[in-house]
Amino acid sequence: MRAIQPALMVLAMMSGKAWAEACLVHSQAERLDVKVCQENISIPPKMFHDSFCQPQLVDQKTEVTFSQECPAGAFGICSNAQVANMPYRENIHYYGVASDALYLKPFCEGQSKGKWLTPD
Repeated sequence: MRAIQPALMVLAMMSGKAWAEACLVHSQAERLDVKVCQENISIPPKMFHDSFCQPQLVDQKTEVTFSQECPAGAFGICSNAQVANMPYRENIHYYGVASDALYLKPFCEGQSKGKWLTPD
């Protein structure tokens, strides 16, 4: 198994794409428990991994998990969202309290110029 891992890393680097295309960010604080998954569309892989998926949230415990795609179970997805003041795009999956869509949908469609999707 150990011999396979270096081979996969080399394969990922040769393809020009990041091995992980998505990151699930779980942040917790007193009376706060939020899960958001960012799915990369056009952010440079190193920037996505080292900046976008490494939030600096004061007084919050954060855990980041990388994967090929965002897990199922999101109550809403901001598809093709534009990163603020940058030319990059990503899909943002929201998990947790579905009523938060009341605030997230207008932000997605207005500020992020994305399309709000509600998974079945």
